[in-house]
Amino acid sequence: MKAAVISAPGVVGIETVADPAPGPRDVVVRVAACGLCGTDLHILQGEFAPTLPIVPGHEFAGEVVALGSEVRELALGDQVAVDPSLYCHECHYCRIGRNNLCERWAAIGVTNPGGAAEFAVAPAANCVKLPGHLRTADATLIEPLSCAVRGYDILRSQLATNVLIYGSGTMGLMMLELAKRTGAASVDMVDINEDRLATARTLGCSNAVTTADEVERPRGWDVVIDATGNASAIQDALGRVGKGGTFLQFGVADYAARAVIEPYRIYNQEITITGSMAVLHSYERAAQLFAGGVLDPEVFISDRLPLDDYAAGLRQFQAGKGRKIQIVP
Repeated sequence: MKAAVISAPGVVGIETVADPAPGPRDVVVRVAACGLCGTDLHILQGEFAPTLPIVPGHEFAGEVVALGSEVRELALGDQVAVDPSLYCHECHYCRIGRNNLCERWAAIGVTNPGGAAEFAVAPAANCVKLPGHLRTADATLIEPLSCAVRGYDILRSQLATNVLIYGSGTMGLMMLELAKRTGAASVDMVDINEDRLATARTLGCSNAVTTADEVERPRGWDVVIDATGNASAIQDALGRVGKGGTFLQFGVADYAARAVIEPYRIYNQEITITGSMAVLHSYERAAQLFAGGVLDPEVFISDRLPLDDYAAGLRQFQAGKGRKIQIVP
């Protein structure tokens, strides 16, 4: 089969690789589409994946075309979205229910061959069957949505909060949609990309601005979310949290990124600084929300590219052009 392969830091191409075969509790999925993500850029830079080469792609959905010998809950032809998380279920963090912090953490498309290919193998337990009214390719949005749901689990957001989100790319826009669903009093968006701010306005944010200085909020915001991973944005965002407020690091920053905090202010104003990593008990809930229409795929998916254009898609994503970019094998 054809697959995108990151063979070394900065090196990605299309190769012919062996077709995947299912283990006893696995299925093989014919990939309908695979979404590109910031994690893919980190892998390309030589981060995350412990060994290269790797077939990337952790946001994917498709049709079950082969079953392992012990799989009973799925059938050939089922349309499924795939949770890429692979936990050991044995380490300290798995035993206390914090599987996303697994000491042997792995993921399809990060440490194991992923969905940027014609076919991918996945544990049957990681597959969520899709209702008939959904287009299978659109269901690639469930995985990033499940990360956003995890973020809101961390926030335990209350009704009538004032929310500030840095970054109006796919993840920031998903956080906007969830903020609206959780009863935020206002949701302001900050980005330097005017095209992305235009989409935020379309989705009904309170303000879409290039700097938070443009919004009159003298007491700061109750919740501030960074969905950029950019060190400068993070530094600015930390200063926007109001008394008793919470800052959520949601965007994936480079390993070398640094920000300065003011310990006295954190103490004196009872500010919470927290993070949200990947997926935890949130994939199935995200699938339910997606089936219920929480996201409009026509708004969120800006480009659908053939597999041969995988490298070009990554360059486009890195340049900040478009929203969610899909690869369609």
